[in-house]
Amino acid sequence: MQCPIARGLEHVGEWWSILILRYAFRGLSRFDEFSESLGIAPNMLTRRLTALVEAGLLERRQYNERPPRDEYVLTERGRDFRPVLLAMMAFGNKHFPPDDRLVQIVNAETGERVDPLLVDPATGRRVDGPGYQVVTTRLQHA
Repeated sequence: MQCPIARGLEHVGEWWSILILRYAFRGLSRFDEFSESLGIAPNMLTRRLTALVEAGLLERRQYNERPPRDEYVLTERGRDFRPVLLAMMAFGNKHFPPDDRLVQIVNAETGERVDPLLVDPATGRRVDGPGYQVVTTRLQHA
């Protein structure tokens, strides 16, 4: 697939995969933790964890030899997915608010609510505003 959105969705676009990553960001790493938190069938969880490991978003590490037990930890690629989750959270809060409470990002020092924002690091300007567009370019091969 040529579209980067489609290529990304190929690896994380399935409902359970995104929720597994959400819980991994919350510190869960073991099969039984994911299973209990998600209420997912074990065979489905096994398939989704395997797919996330194969995509390089999670790494499987053995933490017990007898019986053999593995944990699943975020890789650098997996940690790079965090801004996407935060943007999805903000979108869900804004357009599909829950009945009783919001999950929000807050400044750890001030406790003030913060909305995620994509900015151009060179200018500090929002990249979803005027002056920015999406273009297609060819890769430069070495």
